[in-house]
Amino acid sequence: MRSPSRKPSWRRWTQVSPRLLPFADIATKDLPMHRLFQLSLFQVSVGMATALLIGTLNRVMIVELGVGAWLVSLMVAIPLLFAPFRALVGFKSDTHRSVLGWRRVPYIWLGTIFQFSGLCVMPFALILLSGDSHWPYWVALLATGFAFLMVGIGLQTTQTAGLALATDIAPKASRPQVVAMMYTMLLLGMVASGLVFSVLLSEFSQITLIKVIQGAAGFSVLLNVIALWKQEARQPQRTSAAIPRPSFRKTWQDFSGQRQTVRFFVALGLGTAAFSMQDVILEPYGGEILGLSVSATTLLTAMMATGALSAFLLSAAWLSRGMNPYRLSAMGALVGLVAFSCVIFSEPLQSPNLFRTGATLIGFGSGLFSVGTLTAAMNMQAASSPEDCFGTSGLILGAWGAVYATATGVSMALGGAIRDAVSTLAVQGDIGLALLNPATGYSFVYHLEVYLLLATLVAIGPLVRVSPRSEQAQPQPVSKFGLAEFPG
Repeated sequence: MRSPSRKPSWRRWTQVSPRLLPFADIATKDLPMHRLFQLSLFQVSVGMATALLIGTLNRVMIVELGVGAWLVSLMVAIPLLFAPFRALVGFKSDTHRSVLGWRRVPYIWLGTIFQFSGLCVMPFALILLSGDSHWPYWVALLATGFAFLMVGIGLQTTQTAGLALATDIAPKASRPQVVAMMYTMLLLGMVASGLVFSVLLSEFSQITLIKVIQGAAGFSVLLNVIALWKQEARQPQRTSAAIPRPSFRKTWQDFSGQRQTVRFFVALGLGTAAFSMQDVILEPYGGEILGLSVSATTLLTAMMATGALSAFLLSAAWLSRGMNPYRLSAMGALVGLVAFSCVIFSEPLQSPNLFRTGATLIGFGSGLFSVGTLTAAMNMQAASSPEDCFGTSGLILGAWGAVYATATGVSMALGGAIRDAVSTLAVQGDIGLALLNPATGYSFVYHLEVYLLLATLVAIGPLVRVSPRSEQAQPQPVSKFGLAEFPG
C-alpha cells in the first residue's frame, strides 16, 4: 500500500528544474532569430517527408519497382485523407489537459511518432508492393496504404501543432517573420532533401531504399526534438484538468459564425486550388508543347522556388510595416493572373523564355498568397473572447491547414484528369478543328486557373476593406528581416 505522504510520480516530475527538462518553462516577450530558426526546423522535417512522398518515391515506385502509375497516385493521395481533421487536432491542442503544463508539445511529439513509424514501415511495404514477396497482394496494398496514412497523419499533426506553437510564442509584430521563416524552411527542406535523396538513390537497390527511408525517419525525429527544445512555456494553470473545456462543436460554431470566416476560407480554397492545379502538368507542358529538354524542365522547379523565396522575404518586410495580409494575398492572386497569362501565350508565341517567366511568377504569386493567408489566420485568434483561457489559434490554424491541404490535393488530381480528358477530345476532333492541338488540354487547365484566381479576388475583396481585428490595422514598428538576419 502506497504511503499517504508519498507524492505521485507525475507530481515529482513537475518539480524538476526547468533547466534539466528538454523544454523551457520561461515565456519570453521577444522571439530572437536563433529561436525562430530552431523552431522552424519542424518545417524542414515536414518538407523532407513531403519531398520523399511526392517526389522521390513517386519515381521509384513507377520506374524501379514497376508499380502502376494509377496506384502510385492513389497512395500519394492517401495522406490527404487526414487533412480535414486538422481543425480538430488544433482544437485539441488548444484545450489539452497536461499535468506538466504543455499544450502543443504532446501533439508535435505524437505527430513525430506517427511520421517516424510510417517511414520505418514504408520501405518494406513498397518492396511487397513491387511483387517481391510470397504474401498475397492485398497485404502489400494494405501495408503500403497504412504506411502512407501514418506519415500523412504525422505530417499534418506536427505542422498544425507546430504552427500553433509559433503563434503562441511570437509577438504579433513578429508574426510576418515567423510565417516567412516557416515557409522558407519548408521550401529549403523540400529542395535540399530532394537533392540528397537523388544522390543516395543514384544506384538503386532494395537495401539502399530501406536505408534512405529509415534514415529519413530517424532524422525527422532529431529535427523535431531540436525544434521543440526549450520552446513551449509550461503553464499548468491553462492545462489543469479542473478547468472546464468547451466542446469542439460549440467552439467551431462560434468561430465559423463570424462574418468574415467563411469568406476567408472560400478565398483560401479557391486561391490554393488555382496555384496548385498546374503542379503536375507544368513540366510536361514545357517538354511536350515547347520542346524543352528534361534538364530544362527540371530547372522550372528551381525557378518557382526562387520566385517563392523572393515572395517570402518581401512579404515579411511588407507585413512588418503594417500591410494588410489580405491585401498581400490579393497581390499574390494578381501576380498569378500575369503568370498564367505568360504560360498560356508562350505556346502560340513559341517562347520558352516567356514560359520560364510565367513559372517564376507562379512561385512568386503563390508565395505572396500563402504568406498573406497564413498571417491572416494567425491574427484571427484576436477575435476570440479575452476571457477564454485556452485561445483558438490551434483551431484556426488547423482549419487553415485543412483547407489548404485538401484544396492542394484535390486540385492537383483534377488538373491532371482535366488535362487528359480535354486533350483526348481535342486530338480526336470532338471539340472542333480549331482546337485540334495537343496544347488544348494544358491551355484549358491554365484558363481554369485564371478563372479561379478571379473568383479568389471577388471573395477576398471585402476582406481587404475590412481588416481583421488585430494590430495590422495600425502600422507596426519596422522589424528588420533582411539578408543579414537570415539564418545561415
